Amino acid sequence: MQIKINDVLRAYIEPLTEAEHAALERSLLAEGCRDALVLWDDILVDGHNRYAICQQHGIPFKVIQNTTFKSMEDVMLWMIDNHLGRRSVGDFQRGVLALRKKDILAQRAEADAARLKAEDAAIAPPESDAEPVAAKVRTSREDIARAARLSTNTISQIEKIQKTATPELVEAVRAGTISINAAATVATLAPEDQVQAVAGGKKFLQQAAKEIREQRAASRPPKPAKPAPWEDGGEPPSLPSEPLTEVEHLRAEVAQLKERNATLRAENAELRERIAQLVDAS
Repeated sequence: MQIKINDVLRAYIEPLTEAEHAALERSLLAEGCRDALVLWDDILVDGHNRYAICQQHGIPFKVIQNTTFKSMEDVMLWMIDNHLGRRSVGDFQRGVLALRKKDILAQRAEADAARLKAEDAAIAPPESDAEPVAAKVRTSREDIARAARLSTNTISQIEKIQKTATPELVEAVRAGTISINAAATVATLAPEDQVQAVAGGKKFLQQAAKEIREQRAASRPPKPAKPAPWEDGGEPPSLPSEPLTEVEHLRAEVAQLKERNATLRAENAELRERIAQLVDAS
């Protein structure tokens, strides 16, 4: 059989690091390919790295067919579950895989709901307002975190990294140069500042994340103090003779927001200057 490589499936799971690839190659050369490659018809589903190494060195291998797949989505879900069950997969990658699974299941649920609605419309009387009942899909944040064996907060941080982090910062997380928590903080910087931070190395990334958190803490408005209890026999505080109108309230809020925006711009400029100085000094 001529095995076919689907580029989408090959790139769907993160590639091995150089060290991991070298270790797998040594194992295959010493022990052979003990685990069979998984196929869907003639398409390779699991074992891309083993297949490439076996082809390179002429190592024999076995194949098995998975006949349960009905679509490419089924294949991807199987690949995700297969990798989520491996202990060698890191926290960030588990979170990424669990979020991919959520997206597939959510899209499938929407398609099923649309199909059911169309089928019901074809057979239901025109005056019927009944909504079709679609199968419940477990795609809540708690379900995703449980599947990835992570906390819901970590899942939120991984989502933030996926949305705003540069490729350089993402690679730093995968390599373990920076933690997920710190990477989510650094990902709030402008792209060019993220690239500079990564270029500074592990200590610089940690320092950048620390300074961002400190600036956030310093810029938070202080909690309002609890009102002091009235003294016995004392007079209660006098109320203003005329309460502020809604327009006056809005004007005051706009003024506060403008002041807050100016403060954040100044802090951001200061942080950029600090990052540039640390990169130059490293």
